[in-house]
Amino acid sequence: MTLSRGVSRRNFIQTLGVAGAGLVLAPSLPVWAAGSDEKLTTVKLAWGQTAVCQSPISVALKQGFFKKYGLNVEPVNFSGPTDALLQAIATGKADGGIGMALRWLKPLEQGFDVDLTVGTHGGCMRLLAPKDSGINSVRDLVGKSVAVTDQASPIRNFFAIQLAKLGIDPDTQVNWVQYPADLFGEALRKGEVQALATDDPQGWLIKKRDGLVEVDNNLNGEYSNLTCCVLGLRGSLVRDNLKVAQAISQAIIDAQQWTADHPAESAKIFAPFVPGNVSADDIAAMLSEHTHAHHSSGAQLRKEVAIYVNELKTIKVIRDDTDAQKFAEHYVPDLLGGQGEHAHHSA
Repeated sequence: MTLSRGVSRRNFIQTLGVAGAGLVLAPSLPVWAAGSDEKLTTVKLAWGQTAVCQSPISVALKQGFFKKYGLNVEPVNFSGPTDALLQAIATGKADGGIGMALRWLKPLEQGFDVDLTVGTHGGCMRLLAPKDSGINSVRDLVGKSVAVTDQASPIRNFFAIQLAKLGIDPDTQVNWVQYPADLFGEALRKGEVQALATDDPQGWLIKKRDGLVEVDNNLNGEYSNLTCCVLGLRGSLVRDNLKVAQAISQAIIDAQQWTADHPAESAKIFAPFVPGNVSADDIAAMLSEHTHAHHSSGAQLRKEVAIYVNELKTIKVIRDDTDAQKFAEHYVPDLLGGQGEHAHHSA
C-alpha cells in the first residue's frame, strides 16, 4: 500500500498548561493561540455523551480549555456507532471526534480522510465472566459463547487478537454472539453466553452490579502504555487550517491530563450527561481505572497505531500488504512538535 501526503507539518511551538483545579497561564501562549480579546474560531466536535471515557470533553468545555486556545466548540451529541462517527468527520458533518482505534483503522485503510492527532487514554475494554464460570484467562474462551455488540466491535477485535496470539482461531473456536449492550446481563444469567466483551460505562457497572470477574482488559502487559481511543480530525481541516487542528488537539490533551489529576471533579462535571442513575463516585472510579494521563501524539501515537495495524492483520481485519509504519505516518500527523506522549506542561 502506497501512502503519501502532500502537506507540510509545521511544528507546534509552545503549549499551555493547567495547575490545580483552575486555569493558570504559562509564560507565553503558542503563536497560533488566540488571546481572550480575539474572535474565537467555531468548530463542531462530535461527542459520545454516554461514553464515560469521553468525559474530558465535558471538562474542556466547563474548564475553558477550548476557549483558552481560541476555540468556540459546538458539541454534537453523537449516539451512533463509532464507524458512523468516522464517516461524519470524513464528510465534514463534524470537525472531529473521539472513537476507538480498533474500530477506525480499517475504514482509514480504505481511504477515509481523517487524521488521528491524539491518543486519549487506555483501559475501557473489559472481558467479564461469572466467578464460577471456569473462565480465568482468554484461553478459556475456547468453546464458549461471548456477548458482543456487533461482529466488528473493537472490543471483540481486541480479545480476538489476544486469542490469535495464543494460536487460537477466534472465528472458529469461540462463538461471538451479538446482543444489545443493555441485554448483556440477561444473556449471561440465562446461560446464552458465558462471558461478556464490553466497554465502559456498561462494563464497569455490570461488573459491580453482578459481581463478575474481570478476566482480562486492555491494560495488561504491553497494553499498559497503549491508547485505545483516539481523537480524529477532518483531514481537510488539518491541511487547510493547521492552527485550529493544533488548538483542538492541545485542548484535548490538557483536558485529559486534568481528568487524570482530578477524577472526582471530572466525574461531577460529566455526571449530568450519563443516562440512568450513575453516581459521580462510580464515574470517578471508572476514570481512575483509565489511563487519561496517557495522551500520546506525534511519534508516540504513530508507534501505537502501527502496533494495532499489525495486530489487526492477525485477525484478517487489515490487509497483509498494508505497511503499518507508512500507514501510521500518513494518518498520524505530528501537529505538536514531537512532544510525544506527554504534551501537557504544568505552569
